[in-house]
Amino acid sequence: MRILHIYKDYVPVLGGIENHIRILAEAQAARGHDVTVLVANLARRTTIEMLNGVRVIKAARWATIASTPISPALFRQTARQQVDVAHLHFPHPPGEVANLLFHPARRTVISYHSDVVRQASIMRFYRPILKRVLKCADAIIVGSPPMRNSEYLALHQAKVHVVPYGIPLDRFLAAPSADELARVRSQYTIDSSPRPTLLFVGRLRYYKGLDVLINALPNIAARVLIVGIGPMMDEWQALAKARNVADKIMWLGEVPDADLPTVYRLADLFVLPSTHSSETFAFVQVEAMASGMPTVCTELGTGTSWVTVHETTGLVVPPRDPQALANAINSLLADPERRQAMGQAARARALAEFTVDKMIDRVIEVYETVLRS
Repeated sequence: MRILHIYKDYVPVLGGIENHIRILAEAQAARGHDVTVLVANLARRTTIEMLNGVRVIKAARWATIASTPISPALFRQTARQQVDVAHLHFPHPPGEVANLLFHPARRTVISYHSDVVRQASIMRFYRPILKRVLKCADAIIVGSPPMRNSEYLALHQAKVHVVPYGIPLDRFLAAPSADELARVRSQYTIDSSPRPTLLFVGRLRYYKGLDVLINALPNIAARVLIVGIGPMMDEWQALAKARNVADKIMWLGEVPDADLPTVYRLADLFVLPSTHSSETFAFVQVEAMASGMPTVCTELGTGTSWVTVHETTGLVVPPRDPQALANAINSLLADPERRQAMGQAARARALAEFTVDKMIDRVIEVYETVLRS
């Protein structure tokens, strides 16, 4: 099968959708499919290369406006493709419009990853085009059942397919050796004190809600390891000082993928305090689950509270509520047996729902269904 994925960025650009596309494309290529990824380059030139069995076309980018690449070359490259399935990854208006104009594939599938929240003004203008994009799609994929409820998908329920995201789990399932634990502690200057330890992993963006966790910390007897960088770092570090909790937080910055599984094992509890529906799933929850760790997350009406099952694999609290967050964290820190049981349930759920093989099987089934229609 000839498959074309269209989005704005690809590795080495970091991000949840970028990583998902990489996992999906490489796994499809490994199964013998002819896979192309078409994105915008970070430079003003077009490049074509093979990466792990995937043909990656990076079309010359002129500029970036409101997080959207301006790339006339992406339209030219779309027109040149002849494939069986074009798999669009929303939100990416240029790719969606290019596919509408040039019809490079026999069938079109859209992964609807999230509603557009912060660029709402842009959506007022793009809404009529999006309606046409969704109407013309042969199938729409969402990553969790709650995402079916997006207002934009209300008229298209008959062609919506729920395909949970999958990630490689093996490296999170295996327990690191004592030497590896010691090495990572030393590298990131994490002391081995018996203090309870919370963990956050992710880009430091507005919707991640670390300000809520920082405001909750005065009422929590634990330290926090924060993995990630982003535009909110300076503001949130200043908030930690203002709340007199800076000594409870370790800002680890960017941690290489090879070290992440060990960092997960250094914590007692994973916390995802997100505040906006831009957080639609959070792969990091699955990583924590595979590591055998319960999660405290927030109810956003998206996939976060579907991935973490309340009272089974963790706890779900209202967003933007520091006291509710503190109460949930404290209740689990005070009950090691409950944490252990939730951690075991979390790992079982990760293996049952969120493996790469299951995701690929389900996506290919969607492709085959629309190609038969």
